[in-house]
Amino acid sequence: MTVEHLTPSTTARHLGLPASLTPARIEGLAARVTAAPGAARVTTTAPYSGAPLADLPVSTPADVEHAFARARIAQQAWAATPLNRRKQILLRFHDLVLARQDEALDLMQAENGKTRRDAFLEVTDIAIVSRYYARSAARYLAPKRRRGAIPVLTRTTELRHPKGVVAVVSPWNYPLSMAAGDAIAALMAGNAVVQKPDTQTALTALWSLELMREAGLPAGVWQMVVGRGGSIGGTLMDHADYMMFTGSTASGRKIARDAGERLIGASLELGGKNAMLVLDDADIEKAADGAVAACFPSAGQLCVSVERLYVAESVRDAFVAAFVARTKKLEIGAAYDYSVDVGSLTNPSQLKTVTEHVGDAVAKGATVLAGGRARPDLGPLFHEPTVLADVTPDMTLYDHETFGPVVSVFSVRDDNEAVARANATPYGLNASVWSRDGARGRGVAARLHAGTVNVNEAFAAAWGSVDAPMGGMGDSGLGRRHGAEGILKYTEAQTVAHQRLQGFTPPAGVSPETWAVLLTGALRLLRAAGVR
Repeated sequence: MTVEHLTPSTTARHLGLPASLTPARIEGLAARVTAAPGAARVTTTAPYSGAPLADLPVSTPADVEHAFARARIAQQAWAATPLNRRKQILLRFHDLVLARQDEALDLMQAENGKTRRDAFLEVTDIAIVSRYYARSAARYLAPKRRRGAIPVLTRTTELRHPKGVVAVVSPWNYPLSMAAGDAIAALMAGNAVVQKPDTQTALTALWSLELMREAGLPAGVWQMVVGRGGSIGGTLMDHADYMMFTGSTASGRKIARDAGERLIGASLELGGKNAMLVLDDADIEKAADGAVAACFPSAGQLCVSVERLYVAESVRDAFVAAFVARTKKLEIGAAYDYSVDVGSLTNPSQLKTVTEHVGDAVAKGATVLAGGRARPDLGPLFHEPTVLADVTPDMTLYDHETFGPVVSVFSVRDDNEAVARANATPYGLNASVWSRDGARGRGVAARLHAGTVNVNEAFAAAWGSVDAPMGGMGDSGLGRRHGAEGILKYTEAQTVAHQRLQGFTPPAGVSPETWAVLLTGALRLLRAAGVR
């Protein structure tokens, strides 16, 4: 692979695509979009340079309907496929992702603008999730004996059936993790998937589909459509048996309303204004390193990244000095290798939001401790990692999600104030707590209104613990991915109760009054015996 590295004399505008992304390769991936021959096309651009990247067919509502029709047929055979065969397909997919990771890294960087180290985290994430559900699904999906209504006489079994066809709408910020990660559990549960990845990063999603097909997934079980939500989103909702959505809170509210109208389930990971708490006994150097890892991966375009830092007054000066020094040393730029710390934003609207939030804060009195500027000299969508102090409630970024490389630092008197201010938001996705005392850190974590909380880690510990649920509270969403909930949400629970010998109606020759007395006595005996 030819690698070009950004230097002061070489701007991102001149950084070409890596050798793996030939026009033929890009067109081969684009051909996997479900769209009619002669479909309209849309062109995406590379964030590093602004140059044209891919020419993609645009799916129409009729194409979406066709995808669902194919999926319903394919799903019946897929649901009947033995679980062990599904497992082997996922494990082969796991191996293919690791073996061909360089092409995935090239795609993610070219489409998203993130650094190679951030892209690699998506590869590891998909490998972990694939292995986990391949080897755990049988335990979650197997029939389970439950206590019957009448001990011994009632045999009760819980069964799990796939929902049918799941619609997945995945975002541009983590194009492999969010695309493949949400499809994996749905597929393993026996569902078919019709997915709409964000157009900007559709190639990465299509790459994952290509590898899954190569691993043995039958055609029609997983399909992808491309288009604006306003054009095909309604058709996706109209035909889905379940909706998995990652995106903005505003869009999530509409999807929740529409899903409620149709009486189908929905899982929604939405926005966040995540907080990091640095307690007065924190290891300052480690906390400063942790703050860099919490705030600036993928140029801050990460649902679980930190935008608010609450630091105990007694350690504020030391922490801020250490954090700001590290932030100023970060290398910003474009490179298809591991040499750059912070990459580009992905689209002009994100750059506009970041610059407006920072500009509004500075105009109203915020102090820039590091960064603070867009960097058009590096490329069209670069912005410096930015640390702000003296942020007040009248500033837009005080309580609105920026979704960029910007963080505000606040002083707090004690743990109680830190918890109160961290919780003073309608969001509740992720948080981070730093303390030398693990028990104290976990105690503070338990008081935070967030679906995941990391102690002495930014977000990777909770996200990577795929045996535990991950998701948001409040305006950060509904439902969970990972763990048991991450696969069972794609199933319908069915109870089969087989009553033997005697049920709840009186046997022949016994009056209802006598039967009521007998049952009352039986219930009292069960209570005395400690039976649940």
